[in-house]
Amino acid sequence: MAGAASAAGHGSKLNLLNFAEQKIKMLHLTWFAFFLTFVIWFAHAPLLVHIKEALALTDAQIRALLILNVALTIPARIVVGILVDKYGPRIMYSVLLFISALLCIGFAFANTYDALALFRFLLGFVGAGFVVGIRLVGEWFPHHQVGTAEGIYGGWGNFGSAAAAMTLPTIALMFGGENGWRYAIASVGVVSAIYSLIFYKFARNTPKGSTYFKPKKTGAMVVTSWGALWTLILMNIPMHLALGMLAWRLSPAGVELFSQTAMYGIWIALVALFIFQTQQTWKVNAEHLREGVPEHDKYSFKQVGILNIAYFATFGSELAVVSMLPLYFLETFEGMSAVKAGLLASAFAFMNLVSRPMGGWFSDKFGRRKSMVILIGGLAAGYFLMGLMDSHWWIPLAVLAVMACSFFVQAGEGAVFAIVPLIKRSMTGQIAGMAGAYGNVGAVVYLTVLSYVDYSTFFYVIAASALVGLVAVMFLDDPKGHIVEVAEDGTVHKINVG
Repeated sequence: MAGAASAAGHGSKLNLLNFAEQKIKMLHLTWFAFFLTFVIWFAHAPLLVHIKEALALTDAQIRALLILNVALTIPARIVVGILVDKYGPRIMYSVLLFISALLCIGFAFANTYDALALFRFLLGFVGAGFVVGIRLVGEWFPHHQVGTAEGIYGGWGNFGSAAAAMTLPTIALMFGGENGWRYAIASVGVVSAIYSLIFYKFARNTPKGSTYFKPKKTGAMVVTSWGALWTLILMNIPMHLALGMLAWRLSPAGVELFSQTAMYGIWIALVALFIFQTQQTWKVNAEHLREGVPEHDKYSFKQVGILNIAYFATFGSELAVVSMLPLYFLETFEGMSAVKAGLLASAFAFMNLVSRPMGGWFSDKFGRRKSMVILIGGLAAGYFLMGLMDSHWWIPLAVLAVMACSFFVQAGEGAVFAIVPLIKRSMTGQIAGMAGAYGNVGAVVYLTVLSYVDYSTFFYVIAASALVGLVAVMFLDDPKGHIVEVAEDGTVHKINVG
């Protein structure tokens, strides 16, 4: 029997210090690659004051940079998901880290706002790195450990944004001078370029003797029923709408990065892209659906759709809340300094180190569906509680409420990706890519809502959308028995998933 289940060991506990075990080496190698992508992705955030001063930027231009930073991530996660299933995570992570390093250095030494904006837009690509590691970790760990391993990968990697905030201002000061911020950001690019070579040398797609399964067709996600095909086409729509929303926020209606005519041009391009994507999806799937899909080859696309909705509410809300929380604390609690507000708000992101692994472990230990129901329910209650917060609250209690909510949010993310590798091994990258993209769609939707409502209503809206997610996850199926993959030589392999 091939696959990670047969070669990754049978112990239920993970000893993260046991470097003699190959899968533990792979986990550390992979989470650090993800960590670096997040440092690159958010390297600009703690240095925005210096960037603004150096290039004499307006507040609107700074806001445009923040929007541009996430714009490319939605399509990039879909494309990288397809490529990682086809070429394998070892090559894809190495290439992604190297290209991102060049873009990071380009951003560091940009001398005009146009160049700065272009590099920031292109750097949204680095946010797709997450998808690559999900496939790699899924290959190396058996079903009873995969949730915990994916949680460690996601949680420790996500911490890269907090690490950037904590270290880069100091590194900029160490370099000194008016270009200190440039050298600090460029140094991250240099580290990423070096690590891309290290990753290529030491990473392996699968344990020795295991087969790396690839999809039979590429260009779009392969589904195994007509209902799934129509659902897939429908689920592509919100991603294009989110990109359209971003274009609107960059137009004169928002931060005025480009004209209304340019916005209409982007909208027309997005409609054309959707039509092309739909044609590709039909072309990839129609023939084998007409012929009939063998029973052993079928998988439930319902699982994918439900996880997309769950990640919309979990990661989508995390991205949105992390970006507004410092300002929320500053404006809600009178007399609070900007430094203290930033420090208290960082508690939300800091929880990632523990929460995501806990969500994955919880899923491994107590069941996939049950874990998702509890965690999404807790998330809804947490955001409802945050909606009740006001200036009369005792600050330590407010921080406690934020951290409790944060635990459920990030543990929910860990539980989502505890299931992703157990649906269809050969398409784990694409499934992870779509779920990941839905997380970004969630962030765009929530931040758009925030631009129209007060803070309390914003939290209530997230809580209400999480209740929709709660209803959806009640229809999840616990992965059981085996999933079947057919190798290129035609041999049938069973992979244990529960």
